Amino acid sequence: MTAIIGSPSRYIQGYGELRRLAQHTEKLGKHLFVLVAENLFGQIEPKISSSTTGTDTNVVFEKFHGECSKNQIDLLLEKFRTAGCDMIVGVGGGKILDTAKAAAYYANVPVIIVPTAASTDAPCSSLSVLYTDDGALDHYLYLSTSPDMVLVDTEVISAAPARLLSAGMGDALSTYFEARACKASGADNCIGGKTTLAAMQMARLCYDTLLANGVKARLAVERKACTRAVENIIEANTYLSGVGFESGGLAGAHAVHNGLTLLQETRGALHGEKVAFGTLVQLVLENAPVEEIEEVVSFSAAIGLPTTLCDLGLHQPAPDQLMIVAKRACVESDTMGHMPFSVTPEDVYAAILGADAVGHYYKEDSCC
Repeated sequence: MTAIIGSPSRYIQGYGELRRLAQHTEKLGKHLFVLVAENLFGQIEPKISSSTTGTDTNVVFEKFHGECSKNQIDLLLEKFRTAGCDMIVGVGGGKILDTAKAAAYYANVPVIIVPTAASTDAPCSSLSVLYTDDGALDHYLYLSTSPDMVLVDTEVISAAPARLLSAGMGDALSTYFEARACKASGADNCIGGKTTLAAMQMARLCYDTLLANGVKARLAVERKACTRAVENIIEANTYLSGVGFESGGLAGAHAVHNGLTLLQETRGALHGEKVAFGTLVQLVLENAPVEEIEEVVSFSAAIGLPTTLCDLGLHQPAPDQLMIVAKRACVESDTMGHMPFSVTPEDVYAAILGADAVGHYYKEDSCC
């Protein structure tokens, strides 16, 4: 049995850390190619530029406004080589970060990942999701290593919309339960090895941190405040869940998410919001103790995560719609097969209805 744990070489988190970017990267290179979201350029450029004052580090900025596609990556690689830079820095959301990781992989240079929201656990992972130029899913690019550095400026993240932080908690909510399922079944994790003790402890710490800090963090971020609870949740969403999911493995929750993406009605829900409902479906599939289900439902409701199909935009869905979700969740190439027992589409269909019923039961006012 081969156990593998993966993580970024360096994880840095703190208030105002973007203003110290050049200090953190000086041992990796002196010529930074910074890929930044066009709508964030005015906020990000002064912080990064100030970090180079009094140093021999220089920066070339490239505004990102496209897809994470092979054509876009090739174009960026040409600009990167023309600029004579020696590392790539991605600043922004998921597609920018995936583009930066992929470009650095093809250029064989260090990559620094700087998320501007704690909305998913992707920043620490060794994966890029590539799309076509018109936005359709193309393929997954599995990278040889995790990022060289993940730098998390909590000043920037705490100013992002509160819904994004909650969505990140929804993504992180699944980490422990999916790792637990993979451990029980003996399934491989996301990097081709078995789950380690460290990964399981990290996944459990992620869950415990959510329960202890989640509500306080959501309330603080609604006021754009960066409290200790916010710092803890940012770490849980980004690092504990990022290393925990990749090294612990994925199972039912993310498979259900993938099925839900096929329905047009759910397109307005964020990744972590769909994963949160998928977690509830997984717990129903497992016939988890009622106390555990109550804990997850109560937490989700308290921070604004969906607990019913209605919350996801599915008002009185037809049976064939839910069967589409169930069948997609059970395709051989997805992670439902990592559950410690056999799962059929009919099982998932029933669990979706069961999870929806549980969510309605604990709502004070039914949404539909």
